[in-house]
Amino acid sequence: MNKVVVLEHLRAAKAAHIKWVQKAKLLISGLPIKEDAIPVDSTECKFGKWFYGEGQKLNAMPNNSLDCMTKIETLHFELHDIYLKIFKIYFNKPQKGFMAKVFGNKKKDLTTQEHSDAKQFYDDMEAISRELLEEIGRLERRLLAIPEEELNNIM
Repeated sequence: MNKVVVLEHLRAAKAAHIKWVQKAKLLISGLPIKEDAIPVDSTECKFGKWFYGEGQKLNAMPNNSLDCMTKIETLHFELHDIYLKIFKIYFNKPQKGFMAKVFGNKKKDLTTQEHSDAKQFYDDMEAISRELLEEIGRLERRLLAIPEEELNNIM
């Protein structure tokens, strides 16, 4: 796989991450978002699928410290941990009857405190997302700096 393709895949994963965060913002803003539209599991979102698939090969880049990938992984986990808190506010898991299955299980009436908590969690997510995007930017710069031949040897 050549450098251009690797960069395209990294940038697509980065864009998917940004969309994921934006969907959480839409949820908090009151727009109807389906429960499964924002994956809770860090290995199920598009960024996570890239990171734990093709992205793992980047650990072998000679100019990429393992610390960079570890930091990306840690930040990504933190984001999903915080989103889980938002998810629990908006998508309760009561015993589902037939009507709940038909009409969904999104909480319709949030308390003022729940809405405030969700906003705070989202603010925390946004801060961590900025850190993650900075780390992805560092990874991207390392990719640009590596000679094509060296990249071909690891990909």
